[in-house]
Amino acid sequence: MAVSLSTAAMLTDGLRASLDRAQTQVNSLVLGKPQEVRLAFVALLAGGHVLIEDLPGLGKTTLAHALAATLGLDFQRVQFTSDLLPADVVGVSVFDPQSRQFQFHAGPVFAQVLLADEINRAPPRTQSALLEAMAEYQVTVDGATHVLPEPFFVIATQNPVDLSGTYPLPDSQLDRFLLRLSLGYPGEEAERDLLAGTDRRDLIARATPQLNVQDVLAARQAVQDVHASEALIAYVQALLARSRRHPGVRVGLSPRAGLALLRAARAYALLLGRAHVLPEDVQALFPQALLARSRRHPGVRVGLSPRAGLALLRAARAYALLLGRAHVLPEDVQALFPAVAAHRLVAEVDAGKDAALAKAILHAVPVD
Repeated sequence: MAVSLSTAAMLTDGLRASLDRAQTQVNSLVLGKPQEVRLAFVALLAGGHVLIEDLPGLGKTTLAHALAATLGLDFQRVQFTSDLLPADVVGVSVFDPQSRQFQFHAGPVFAQVLLADEINRAPPRTQSALLEAMAEYQVTVDGATHVLPEPFFVIATQNPVDLSGTYPLPDSQLDRFLLRLSLGYPGEEAERDLLAGTDRRDLIARATPQLNVQDVLAARQAVQDVHASEALIAYVQALLARSRRHPGVRVGLSPRAGLALLRAARAYALLLGRAHVLPEDVQALFPQALLARSRRHPGVRVGLSPRAGLALLRAARAYALLLGRAHVLPEDVQALFPAVAAHRLVAEVDAGKDAALAKAILHAVPVD
């Protein structure tokens, strides 16, 4: 990999080599997903968190475990379930009869790497327990604030929200994730190697840490020194504005999302051996940044049934009668359609369409 002199000054040879070995090791454990692995490292170095969404069995948890084994940081895993309580995540104060005081018992969130497995299987109350931790790097229990260790990195996995037993993450929670990844099915060659090779769990158990706390903190500092020109910042601002005006997006990207996108682009450039950000870095990250935060206008997976049509006609007749007419007008149907249809339609959840939406916004904003 070609490294510019300015980048070499930002990263020591040893740290650059450690980062390369770390990515190589994770790629050997998660086959055929080099770009997704790089984006996970981008989230780590940019000081963000990553949400991995896909169908069961496609390697979400394997990627999280591979990252944890490679980073050499304190690691905790929480399996989110429907009966998980906030105290199970952040901790709880327990009364000590000897000291006659409440003693705080830290939860698994007090780790440097936290795997929140199947986060959308827990109810919103428990999901929100991570909100303060991910945004402020601290938790507050019984009025007392407890600072989390540094670095703090959340790797959350979730199943598609149209699967049974899932609770969609609220906008405020989604906004705390820097990137949202989707692994997809492996390629033919990678899948064959996976089937013929050693069990991934055994390989992860034998994996050795390639980074430590000082390495991660030094790399994060180097990310802040990567240069972003005024023209590139203007390009990012144009993308944010376009996301807010696009007809397919219900909630566009916020200024906080723009700052996160710039941090991610700096980390991406650093991993590629550059001390400056290019528009191509922003373009490579924009779909994942948009997926993590935006809400598009959903399509329809389940339409209206004949029974719904009969109900709409009955309601329209009653509406016309109340307005003093003996006949139904199209305006009557139009007035009632949202109320009749809203609770019967099943929205379509499709990450592929989300990605297409992100590409449409990218193509609509020229690079000066």
